[in-house]
Amino acid sequence: MLFFFGIVFSVYGLINFYIIRRGLSIVPSEYKTVFIIVASLIAASYLAGRLIENVWISPISIVLIWIGSFWLAIMVYTFLFLIAVDLFRFINYLIPFFPSFITANQEHAKRVVAIIVGVLVLSSVIGGYINTKMIVVKKYSVDIKKNAGELKSLNLAVASDLHLGMINSYEFMYKVSEKINDLNPDVILLAGDIIDEDLGPVIKYDVGEHLKRLKSKYGVYAVTGNHEFIGGSEQAVNYLQKHNINVLRDQALKINNAFYLVGREDSSSIRFNGKQRKELSEIMKDVDKTFPVIMMDHQPHNLEQAARNGVDLQLSGHTHNGQLWPLNYIVEKIYELAWGYKVSENTHYYVSCGVGNWGPPVRTGSRPEIVNIKLNFLPEESKQLPE
Repeated sequence: MLFFFGIVFSVYGLINFYIIRRGLSIVPSEYKTVFIIVASLIAASYLAGRLIENVWISPISIVLIWIGSFWLAIMVYTFLFLIAVDLFRFINYLIPFFPSFITANQEHAKRVVAIIVGVLVLSSVIGGYINTKMIVVKKYSVDIKKNAGELKSLNLAVASDLHLGMINSYEFMYKVSEKINDLNPDVILLAGDIIDEDLGPVIKYDVGEHLKRLKSKYGVYAVTGNHEFIGGSEQAVNYLQKHNINVLRDQALKINNAFYLVGREDSSSIRFNGKQRKELSEIMKDVDKTFPVIMMDHQPHNLEQAARNGVDLQLSGHTHNGQLWPLNYIVEKIYELAWGYKVSENTHYYVSCGVGNWGPPVRTGSRPEIVNIKLNFLPEESKQLPE
């Protein structure tokens, strides 16, 4: 983990150094020192806010986290646009094509480019922030060729990656609970990363009040995600269970003598707790696979395991579909299924881009979503023997 965070902070530092260095080229000399100090403080604000939050949730930590969160998105898009500008400059160096009005007055041209980049960055971030408020409900109908006792269908409401904390707080959870309850679900499934890194703001602002408002016929079930482990898995799980969320940790549960719910511990358990999660075959050793089997596994790695072990529907999250375009293209290279629905053999998969967001309250790669899946149980008719 130290190696991982070392790489993350190094990359973060280098990107900010590049942005500040490029910004200095248009700042008047008498303001350069002020610019460096202010830009450095903004770049450090997210980490500083998180550290302060761990010991003291205060107006200082709140302001720092909000400034730092928005800066993460501003940083990404400023970096991308500046790279594009430098690419054009490099091409022009090899094959000059800039018109004379640019080359004749380079200082003026730099300021014009800075204004254009600033407008594009702010437009992307503001649009992405508005987009986080526009939660959509994705509806699917899936046929499972198994008998589910007396059940002919099952109405699932699925949400992942709520990241409840300082940014996604009381009002956010109220909106999510309203949308989920409006679906009148038989079962509510929360596929990990329900709690963000720090449980403190969730407790302080009583976000759990709206977790308790979630209602369904057979209950509310969840699995751990990597962020539950980052902030302390036992505290997060205890909080969720106290607020009527049944957390399945490498468990299989038969419900209403009709179907199974399987919940896998997040794979990051080994990094944070030093404990390897159970193999899926071990979790399902006593599962009667003639009944429908629904599994939640936060990170969509090794999808073939579900098919190999007789899972009918796997639900995952984690990817956010990159959250900020064009990071979705990177995510697509990492995961076999980065977002959306897929069928392989007799197993159905859905990877959600999430209803919340991590870090910046900005989403440009997709809309935040709640997934409504209607399972139709269609047992194959037994073949009639000839008389």
